[in-house]
Order: sequence, then C-alpha cells, then structure tokens
Amino acid sequence: MKLFNRLIQFLKILRPPKEWHIPVLMALGVFVGIVGYILHISNATSYMSDDPKVCMNCHVMKTAYATWERSSHKRVAKCTDCHVPHDNILKKYLFKAKDGVRHAAIFTMHAEPEVIRIKHEGAAVVQENCIRCHLDLINDLSIHEITYKDSEAGKGPLCWDCHRETPHGKVRSLSAVPNAHVPQLPSSIPDWFNNTFIAPKQKDLGE
Repeated sequence: MKLFNRLIQFLKILRPPKEWHIPVLMALGVFVGIVGYILHISNATSYMSDDPKVCMNCHVMKTAYATWERSSHKRVAKCTDCHVPHDNILKKYLFKAKDGVRHAAIFTMHAEPEVIRIKHEGAAVVQENCIRCHLDLINDLSIHEITYKDSEAGKGPLCWDCHRETPHGKVRSLSAVPNAHVPQLPSSIPDWFNNTFIAPKQKDLGE
C-alpha cells in the first residue's frame, strides 16, 4: 500500500500545471507518433521471428544473405541457428535485442565497415552452435570441448579455422555481390498515405 501511495505521489509531481495540459498532450502525441512510425518502418515485430529475411530489414547483410542462400546450410540452418544462443529463450532474445540495437545504431549512422567482422561475443555463440549442431560428428574428438575462450588462450582451433568458407564462402565485403538476388525492403511509406496523397498525384501526372 505504501508503494502504491508513493507511486501516486510521484505521478502527481510529474503532472504538469493545468495550463500546460494541452501542449504536453500534443507533445506526447507527436512522440508516440514518431515512435510508432519508427517501429513501422523498421518492421520491429519481425525480429521476434527466425526468418532469415528479417536480417534484410535494416541490416547491410546482402552479402551474408546471398552467400548463405547458396550454401548447403540453407537446407538445415537459419541465421538464428548459428548467430544467437540456444541455452534458453530468455538468453536468446536478450542477445537478439542487444545485438539488434547495436546493429541498428551502426547502420542508421552509416558507420558500418566495408568488411563486416563478427565480434567476440558473437563468435563465442557461433562456436557453441557449431558444436551443438555437429556434436554427433565430433563427439569422439577433443574439439567438441573447445570454447571461444579456449581458442583465444591457444588451447585449440575454432570450427571455422578449418571450415572458413562455410556457409558464407570467400566473399567478405559489402560490395562483393552487388547484383545478388536478395529480398527487397518494403516501402517505408504507409499504404494509406501512399493511396491518399502520392498515387493520385502520380495518376494526374500520367506516371
């Protein structure tokens, strides 16, 4: 009860003066609209799925997608099978959220490097997933116990030290496959806006 009363008092402190009610509501409306539009154009809810096409939403992943699509892994593994943890569902989505926010910030600012290289945390996850999926093949080999930290300490090779071209081939740069057939991003303009304002003008202009 005390916590509830404190919450009420806190909300009263945040409540603006009466003459500010309308401006504050208008500002909140603008803020909610902008956030809603950002969520729409980024197709935010799609990140809950494991569809490989999701990586094409706002990521500069044409090379990665195109090379995966032509690899043997396409038949047996999706992007999330390799690049996110599978210990438990909470860890999986926390990793996706943290990695996604970092990627979105980098690509929104156009700060991505020409050659995208996996980070340490991501490499550790990929190593775990390589072993998880291929454990029946390497169960009798000592390599199945090697983690990314072990490899960094010189205790053994990572899976891709030998299988470097699986599943993304030799291609490593953003401009390496400019003509690759990959899913195209949908228009960021909502259908209702396009049908109401843009399409009629284009029709009048004969386009």
